[in-house]
Amino acid sequence: MEKKLLKRIEVLRKKLNKFAMTRNLVDSEVVEVSQQLDGLLNQYQKISSYKQLSFW
Repeated sequence: MEKKLLKRIEVLRKKLNKFAMTRNLVDSEVVEVSQQLDGLLNQYQKISSYKQLSFW
């Protein structure tokens, strides 16, 4: 699951970078992709935090 999440993060990150080069940063698609990426990064952070806690 973690690898799949990282792959989705990378895909969205590349898409966001491409959009940022060609569009206004307040463009609705740029904002949408940014919000999706934020959500995935939050999920990844939760998973990482949980793994660290379960180690102890």
